[in-house]
Amino acid sequence: MKHPFHLKAVWNGGRNSEGQIDAGGLKTVISIPQEMGGPGTGTNPDEMLLGAAATCYLITLAAMLERSEITPESLTLESEATVDVTNNVFTYERITHKPTIVLRADVSEAELKKAERLAHMAEKSCMISRAVAGNVTIETVPSIVMAEPDAV
Repeated sequence: MKHPFHLKAVWNGGRNSEGQIDAGGLKTVISIPQEMGGPGTGTNPDEMLLGAAATCYLITLAAMLERSEITPESLTLESEATVDVTNNVFTYERITHKPTIVLRADVSEAELKKAERLAHMAEKSCMISRAVAGNVTIETVPSIVMAEPDAV
C-alpha cells in the first residue's frame, strides 16, 4: 500500500526572499536561515529535515517501547543537526538524537537494557533515517533513567 503526501510551495523573489509551504498539517513561511546569510523568517529546509528525522525517530521509539510492553514515565528528545558550508557547498553532515527515557522506579535491569537497545534500534527503523542513510550520519545518545521513588 502506498501513502501519498503532498506539498504546495510559493516563492516570490530571489535568494533572500521568503515563501510559504502548505503540506496539510504543516503551513508555514520559509526562508534561508540567518546563519547562512538569509532573512531567517519562518522555517527552513535544515530545520524541517531535522524535524522530520526527530519526529520520525521519536514516534518509532514510542511504538517500539509499546510493543515491548515498556511504558515510560516520560519520553523526551533533543536533536541537533550539523550543516557544513565549505566553498559555498552546503552539506547536511550529521543528526544526533538524545532521547531521555524515564522508566518507573521499580524497573528491572533487563528492562533498562532493553529500553537502551530499543533507543538505538529506533534510529535504524525510522523511515526518515533510512531515507538519508549514506548521506547523513545519524547518531543516537540515549539516557535511560529510573523515576524517583514516590515519597512515603
